[in-house]
Amino acid sequence: MADGLDFSGTGVLVTGGASGIGRTTVDAFAARGAAVAVCDLDPERTGEVVRELGNRHVAAPGDVSQPDEVAALVETARTGLGRIDVLVNCAGVSDSFSPTAEQTIEHWQRIIDINLTGTYLTCRAVAPDMMAAGGGAIVNISSIAGLAGLPRRNAYTASKHGVAGLTRALAGEWAQQGVRVNAVAPGYIRTPMTQTLIEAGKVDEMRIRRRTPMGRMGEPGEVADLMLYLASPLASYVTGAVIPVDGGYLAYAAATDAADIEEPRTG
Repeated sequence: MADGLDFSGTGVLVTGGASGIGRTTVDAFAARGAAVAVCDLDPERTGEVVRELGNRHVAAPGDVSQPDEVAALVETARTGLGRIDVLVNCAGVSDSFSPTAEQTIEHWQRIIDINLTGTYLTCRAVAPDMMAAGGGAIVNISSIAGLAGLPRRNAYTASKHGVAGLTRALAGEWAQQGVRVNAVAPGYIRTPMTQTLIEAGKVDEMRIRRRTPMGRMGEPGEVADLMLYLASPLASYVTGAVIPVDGGYLAYAAATDAADIEEPRTG
């Protein structure tokens, strides 16, 4: 493709690839010629995604928080694709909005294990083959919670700060072996996870839109587009970056609404 985003002949592993930003990312890479290995916790849903995509794609289900399962799913992806040129870490979970004093260590550990440890394990598992092949690209998902703090969402905030730090550390270590490591930091994106929080009354959509200079929530495809760029030769001199995709949310610091949004009419 003339825009430099042709991934024909490229093997791409996407964790969390059966829903939300992950599924949109899978579709984006596949549409641009990549052979994609889809990883998700649910084997049935993972298989459904691959059947929809077509035979040259691969189902590689597994729990990214478990070292043995990561080794197995990476081997499945490597065998099915022939090689892994790009890793996109989309697997992750949200957390509760309960007061800190009421949170349990089990809750904390689960979020850290999936969001942060899972990212570390998959990066570590694919890097040796990338280095042996002369290079590769890794794109992780941090969050605006990895660049600022979300009160009461301690485990999520800590995990996403950890992903941002891990991204920078690995980028510095692996750059001379040709492996670039970057991260995107989404703001409030209209995913099934976010929609569930809105419907549960834990996230106020109108407040988010007023607080966001662009006046709207983001779409999964807008995150996937940045991932395509970071994984492509167009970003050949970009590594260690953590880039917000948030409509200007983090950039805005005035003590007023960022956008003039009217409440929806009812009745």
